[in-house]
Parts: sequence; C-alpha cells; structure tokens
Amino acid sequence: MIGNTADDRWALSLYVDGASTSSINAVETVRRVCDEELGGHVDLEVIDVRQQPARAARDQVVAVPTLIKRSPGPPRRIVGDLSESSWARLGLDPGPAGISDEASGE
Repeated sequence: MIGNTADDRWALSLYVDGASTSSINAVETVRRVCDEELGGHVDLEVIDVRQQPARAARDQVVAVPTLIKRSPGPPRRIVGDLSESSWARLGLDPGPAGISDEASGE
C-alpha cells in the first residue's frame, strides 16, 4: 500500500527535443498517465535535450523521447514513441491497480 511519505513518491525524468510532435505527444501522455495512475504522488521533470545537452549526456540519453523512472526502484527507461499511454503504463509498472484510493486519502 502506498502512503503519503516522500519515500512513496515517484521520480520521473522525461527527455524531449523541443516542440517536436513526438515530444509534445510524450509530455501529454506521460502527464495523463501520472494523473490517472499515480494520482499526485509523482515528481515529473521534463528536460529539453537542446537546452540541457550535458544533462542528457550524463543520463546517457541517446534518443528522444526517453522517460526515466528513477524511483521507486528498480530504475527503468522507456525510449521512443510514447503517444500510446499503454506503453507508458507498462514501462512504469504502477502495479495492477495503480495507486489505491485509500492510499491517496480519498
């Protein structure tokens, strides 16, 4: 069961390439999945590789969009087309029911 502590938060980084169509779709899809599956228990950082190339190099991002799940472990990477929310859900693996209503305080 997920509680309301900082340890229960998801940390995600989404690497995109400016305002390309695939990047815009990835941002929309990942935000929707975060809202629907992780209900406020997520810190999503969107990083434009053109504006922060050193950051992309440090995280070894070689293609965009790339979604990195940093925590909870284990770390995962989803690379490529994120326009389908089912791929993002599968890669994030939020569990069979995502975050429960009880855990979110509802």
